[in-house]
Amino acid sequence: MNDTWNPWHGCRKISDGCKNCYVYRRDAQYDIDSTAVVKNKTFYAPAERYKYGNYKMVPDGNIIYTCFTSDFFLDEADKWRDECWQMIRQRPDVTFLIITKRIHRFSKCTPVDWGEGYDNVHICCTCENQKMADFRLPIFLKAPIKHKSIICEPLLEHIDLSPYLDKSQITEVVVGGESGNEARECNYDWILSIREQCIDAGVDFHFRQTGARFVKDGRLYRIERKFQHSQARKANIDVVFKTV
Repeated sequence: MNDTWNPWHGCRKISDGCKNCYVYRRDAQYDIDSTAVVKNKTFYAPAERYKYGNYKMVPDGNIIYTCFTSDFFLDEADKWRDECWQMIRQRPDVTFLIITKRIHRFSKCTPVDWGEGYDNVHICCTCENQKMADFRLPIFLKAPIKHKSIICEPLLEHIDLSPYLDKSQITEVVVGGESGNEARECNYDWILSIREQCIDAGVDFHFRQTGARFVKDGRLYRIERKFQHSQARKANIDVVFKTV
């Protein structure tokens, strides 16, 4: 079991992939303003201990999914981020996995002792289309980060990632369609193309979910949310390169 740590809540949409954001969709059900960035009561969760000294947040899978209801590099959260880095340094026993659409702000948001990166931080850069791949990934590759993955989710069009698949830097590419009633189509051909690009580059590939509108062999399938992950697993197209 893995844990999720959301130090703050709320975000602003900045690219096409944000259009049908699941956080906005969920907040709307409770009349919450998703653009209001607020510090959560669980802000200090990774550092909290029981009276005997052991940490309360100890995920079995060793991963703490970080800031999944916002963006860790959001400018409105600049005033809180240093405390987060302090807690991350305090927990070398776990890996903090961060997904961002704001890799362009990365250099402004690192702590003074970042150096070549923390061993326990894995950053995933998202790119939903070619425009964002060509903007974000050159910045991502130059950034001093020890563990990097690329996430194409929601995948909105065919993307050529080949210029950016440096296996010495990129751990994995994750792809998936868009969920929700307003989901845009995801074409299986786009997924297979990225898979082939990963194979050619020697980079691991993971098909995470189909999305709600999935096109295969020219036919559009409407897939219920509860089946979107399992249908992707049934495709059995993940690629893992074993390292010695």
